[in-house]
Amino acid sequence: MTRREIDRYLGRYGVKPVRPLIASSPAGVEHAVVIPALAERRSIFKTLAGLARNPSRDHMRTLVVCVVNNRGPHLAPDPQIRDNQETLRCLQSLISGGRNLPRDAEDGEDLERIAASTLRLGYIDASSPGCEIPDHEGGVGTARKIGMDAALGIMEARGRGGGVICCLDADTLVQENYLSAVDAHFQRYGHPAATVAYAHQMPSDPCLKAAICHYEIFLRAYVLGLAYAGSPYAHHAVGSTMCCTADGYGAVRGMNRRNAAEDFHFLDKLAKVGKIGLINGTTVFPSPRTSQRVPFGTGRRMLGFMTGQEEECRLYHPQTFRILRQWLAVMEADPARDADEILGHAGGIHPCLEAYLRQSGFGQAWRSIRKNGRDADQLRRQFHVWFDGLKTLRLIRHLGRSGFPPVPMITGLSALLEWMDVPIPGWKCREAAPEAVDPFEVLEFVRAFSCSGAGSG
Repeated sequence: MTRREIDRYLGRYGVKPVRPLIASSPAGVEHAVVIPALAERRSIFKTLAGLARNPSRDHMRTLVVCVVNNRGPHLAPDPQIRDNQETLRCLQSLISGGRNLPRDAEDGEDLERIAASTLRLGYIDASSPGCEIPDHEGGVGTARKIGMDAALGIMEARGRGGGVICCLDADTLVQENYLSAVDAHFQRYGHPAATVAYAHQMPSDPCLKAAICHYEIFLRAYVLGLAYAGSPYAHHAVGSTMCCTADGYGAVRGMNRRNAAEDFHFLDKLAKVGKIGLINGTTVFPSPRTSQRVPFGTGRRMLGFMTGQEEECRLYHPQTFRILRQWLAVMEADPARDADEILGHAGGIHPCLEAYLRQSGFGQAWRSIRKNGRDADQLRRQFHVWFDGLKTLRLIRHLGRSGFPPVPMITGLSALLEWMDVPIPGWKCREAAPEAVDPFEVLEFVRAFSCSGAGSG
């Protein structure tokens, strides 16, 4: 993006009011890492210490932007606000050269490592009186947007795609090659966005470990199903893995302000601009902690598993992905047909598919798309813009309610892997009882397959 384009974006779509970015010097920034923090005093400096372990040459062109945020005191609990104010004081001390750091704190070693490093650090105060997140916008989406907009505003567009903006969470750990692996990917490929390979941290508590294993298997099985179906939306939507170019960020009018699933909707928009790549030369490690902050997502699902409210051993029925695969093949083969003919083919695949498409307004939408489409390739592109990641997920859930209920973990995974011609290890018995299978063994296999190289380019 040119300076003029950046200013136009910030004027039209940037967060208002603009909160100042506090940094020792924002000059020469080509990449940024944005970290929202809400009451993260005990974890954020461990995350920053991981970034500090990356080589100095990668620090020189990268600015880490911490967005310390909460809503007003009538909504945010006092402990959250006090925690945020402590975080802000530590960040200010680090930016000032490490003066007045709490030397006897539990994270004192992490603070010392950050202070002694060449890590370029900045923060935005969205916590203090008058700076808080508005009541109707409270959430991680708004916090990410504040930081990403600020990063865009100071970025020097030297790199391919105008520079890169990465997202982390304040309790996510990174490897020592995180910054270099992200840079290498975007230098090599022309993707507007990419996700970094991830693996949730494994807690020592066996119940928590089992819960996060089951949840991560659920996430990965869904993406495997989409990959089997040939969907262009077969990418993980984990907020702490997201990276995008400045050009891609501007093309989708920036981050949304959602309180939950902001990562899913952001990547859903970016996937309509170009392919979402996979950066598998490094790994990020999200936290497995429980949380009630948002209505869904990792924290909420973990809480559900621990309290017995979730069926952690259930996956989407594999047949739903076979129906999706056949539907996408129909549109790929001959997209120039009229809507009624296409709906007839959909009904031949499965009546529930046709019913879903009619409920979603496919007929009217397709008549408009077909009227304006120049050729088959354009029709295919416009089809995937209409039938996006959200409509895909809604189809899978619709089929799940209409005769294809969730299945045991081993049943679902075994079917998908067999259809993808992947040799299945010792837990292949489809009728194996959940308690007879080590979920960590299953997860390790699925992780290795997911990061085997397919989709990295």
